[in-house]
Amino acid sequence: MKENRKHNVILIGYMGSGKTSVGECLSKRLTYHFRDTDQLLERKAGDTINHIFATRGEEYFRNLETELLMELNDNLEHTVLSTGGGLPLREQNASLLRKMGYVVFLKASKQTIIKRINRDTTRPLLRGGDINQKVESMLAVRTPIYERTAHKIIATDDKSVDEIALLIMEAYLKQISK
Repeated sequence: MKENRKHNVILIGYMGSGKTSVGECLSKRLTYHFRDTDQLLERKAGDTINHIFATRGEEYFRNLETELLMELNDNLEHTVLSTGGGLPLREQNASLLRKMGYVVFLKASKQTIIKRINRDTTRPLLRGGDINQKVESMLAVRTPIYERTAHKIIATDDKSVDEIALLIMEAYLKQISK
């Protein structure tokens, strides 16, 4: 983990992969702070992600994410950071995440993701159309990026939040003790 200069765990993955739930659990186990980029972004923008997408578009939203990440880079320490699903898509962001901490990709199958997000109408990228097709095409694009960005990949299917948090904690503590 030569790129990592700080003691942070960064969770990346597709929406519905468990980043926020696992992040909250992991932060308690590590006695670290917990931050969620989506929540921070909404607070900073004074608006919801849905409304930003609807009124300003995805490109504007992605620019806000990059700005937020650059701000966080300067003052994030002993933190578990849950990121928005699209945040690592920009190479600049992926590179910065790796410098900010130990990046873990929470990998879930298409079926698991659909089951978890099917009832959530607040996901701006999933509105309208066939959810199976949308998730499949987004996974095809995003999975290789997540895999390239991560220091560690954890499969989340059929695991509890606590089990996933323990797996991450073991890998992270082993890594920082090297």
